[in-house]
Amino acid sequence: MTIAPKPVLLTLALTLALAACKPPATPPPAGADAPAPTPPPAAEIPAESTTPPTADPAAPPALAQAGLAGFGDMKLGSSEEEAKTAWGGELKSLPSGEGSTCHYLLPKWAKDGNELAFMIEDGKFVRYDVGTDKETAPGGGKVGMQADALQALYKDSLQSTPHKYVEGGRYLSLAASGVAPAKLVFEVGADGKVTRWRVGLTPQADYVEGCS
Repeated sequence: MTIAPKPVLLTLALTLALAACKPPATPPPAGADAPAPTPPPAAEIPAESTTPPTADPAAPPALAQAGLAGFGDMKLGSSEEEAKTAWGGELKSLPSGEGSTCHYLLPKWAKDGNELAFMIEDGKFVRYDVGTDKETAPGGGKVGMQADALQALYKDSLQSTPHKYVEGGRYLSLAASGVAPAKLVFEVGADGKVTRWRVGLTPQADYVEGCS
């Protein structure tokens, strides 16, 4: 058996002793910068469709904006032909009494004059009547509103007069400022709700029976 020289044995012993005394690895302190984890791949967002939704052909078109000077591009005081051109679509005539110079024009989709009607008198567009809550009157009034809410909306400036045919009903009206001589008239039922409204030149705006 070969015995290692004493100097070699001493060196080996010192090496082992130093290795045994080496402190263990110290973990990084909390909050120390660490390599950021690799984020997962982003999900692909589909592009929005640019195809407009298909309109219901049976539904009436969106109504034009109502104003004290007219309805959309149709201006009060214009001729019947000018009003038809401004409407830009087909209008049908609602017959009136024999010998009358007044009649109504209705949009093609309207079943009768209860939704929307344009009054023509002596060849001029003089008034329009609205009986649907799909359209907003100048100032914000709508069919179905309570009279108290309507008065508050118009800052109590609506003049109240009794309805000619509905007991407990009334008319709430407002003369247009700066759009002479136009007038806004709401019809209110006995239950206090707006049933219809109209805008027109005077005296036509005050015709209770329309063209009758």
